[in-house]
Amino acid sequence: MHTAFFLLLGASVARFLLRHPDEPRTPWIIALGITLALLYVLGPALGAAPTLRRLLWLGLVVAVWVVLVVLAPSFAWCAVPLFYTALRTLPPRAAIVLVALLTVFVVAAQLRLAQASGSEPFDPNLLLAPPAVAALATAVFVHMERQATAQRTLIDDLIRTRRELAATERRAGTLAERQRLSMEIHDTLAQHLSSQQMLLQAADRTWDTDPGTARAHVRTATDITARGLAEARRLVHDLAPPELADGAGLPDALRALDAGPDIEVRFHLEGAPVPLPDRAEQALLRIAQGALANVREHSGARTAALTLSFLGDQVVLDVADDGHGFTPTRSAAGERGHGLPAMRARVRQLGGTLTIESTAGEGTVLSASIPLEPTP
Repeated sequence: MHTAFFLLLGASVARFLLRHPDEPRTPWIIALGITLALLYVLGPALGAAPTLRRLLWLGLVVAVWVVLVVLAPSFAWCAVPLFYTALRTLPPRAAIVLVALLTVFVVAAQLRLAQASGSEPFDPNLLLAPPAVAALATAVFVHMERQATAQRTLIDDLIRTRRELAATERRAGTLAERQRLSMEIHDTLAQHLSSQQMLLQAADRTWDTDPGTARAHVRTATDITARGLAEARRLVHDLAPPELADGAGLPDALRALDAGPDIEVRFHLEGAPVPLPDRAEQALLRIAQGALANVREHSGARTAALTLSFLGDQVVLDVADDGHGFTPTRSAAGERGHGLPAMRARVRQLGGTLTIESTAGEGTVLSASIPLEPTP
């Protein structure tokens, strides 16, 4: 429509200059044509919402076009793109009224052109063609809007269904993991503790009458305690993130993260790495994974940068993206979803802080800082 408008406007100016090159109104026609073009260019910058500025802009465009048509009726066909501009800007009823008024004006302009030529008989198309074009343009726009609305509804339903499915899968995975852990604990730690209890009770009963047997029971309980401790360590190791398994450090785990095929993730390491507590490594890794998931689902970014900084008394993880950003809430209580509250909880448990800086159109920076115990 934008291209059609400028083509029609240029053709109308060229037609007028070819037929009326030396008339006194020619400079006014050129000036008004340039003004109309400049006003039309400003339209996309004002957005599509029917704000006061957008309505004033539409009024100016229509007014300049009306003056042009009064001075040169050949500019009347520039109304076709203006039909769509009115339909996009105004509420449906007001837009249809404006389209009808523009159509009447186009018909009047065409009749003026026919009367000015005077050599041809009356053409009924001058009365029928403009309303037909206006009706067709309006019908096409309404149909496209309905299709777009249906498509947006379908997309919203798909996104909501995908989120519900993901939540269901997470719950199912959590329940399965809990069941596995309960069976592991029952078959190992609980059995070991039960055996220790019976052996120690037996040792207590025979401590005075049969010290040798009592000591044997205590030694057996000690061996069972050692096996139970090994099982407990194995369970803890199994619960650790697989990215940190087999001795992999946090920098290597962060370097291996990605945010999907459409987002480039860069990793930077600043400072000399020092050994971190397991809880700190796991928390920072989970925060990085959650932040990249938010980048992938909400930011529209093309690149993301992970920066791990060792600053002596603290370790800082920064996750920055070049997405469209958002307006952070003033308090953590106002945050929706589970991602950011979970990150804050992880950092708070380690005595750290989580800050978020974001500006609409300028991306987002998430920073997690965890204090480190001084090295003796």
